[in-house]
Amino acid sequence: MYKVGVTGGIGSGKSTVCRLFAERGIAVYDCDSRAKALMTESASLREAIVRIFGEECYRDGVLERRYLAGRVFADADALAALNGVVHPAVREDFRAWAGRQQGAYVMLESAILFDAGFEGEVDTTLAVLAPTEERVKRCMERDGASREEVLRRISNQSDDDTLCRLADRTIVNIRRDYLESDVQRLHEIYTHEAQR
Repeated sequence: MYKVGVTGGIGSGKSTVCRLFAERGIAVYDCDSRAKALMTESASLREAIVRIFGEECYRDGVLERRYLAGRVFADADALAALNGVVHPAVREDFRAWAGRQQGAYVMLESAILFDAGFEGEVDTTLAVLAPTEERVKRCMERDGASREEVLRRISNQSDDDTLCRLADRTIVNIRRDYLESDVQRLHEIYTHEAQR
């Protein structure tokens, strides 16, 4: 199965791009939502999190997200420890999921594709880019966040120059009509590459 990794910063529109691929029949694996689900569903991952952060992480088998976020927020070592158990679980889950899919190719959507080393799980990568002001506007409207909060979140992610350097291809998300044609063109390219 041919695999395409899709990444982009907050507000860039990577989920919109993935939705357009899904409309073309492409299965999309959302790393963020699967990671959240696995932290509850996977017994081995739950055990690892409890071993590192304590029993308080779960109440009646449900992850106490606020407690865990409080433990890893502003503590780089704690965040690295959490990622050290979550990322391998997501990687294993993605491999199993991809093996069950039909179609020419699948997509893996991850905001931290390169940071997490997930680029090693895919055959090619796509970075979704957008002007900073457009990203800020989208996030403020979508999340109700302040301009300062959005800019702080953007500053904690890989910048567009880094993504351009690391990704095999890029797509700029400014206007929906342009995006539709760009996605269609990429869909044709990925379908061709998958058949080689």
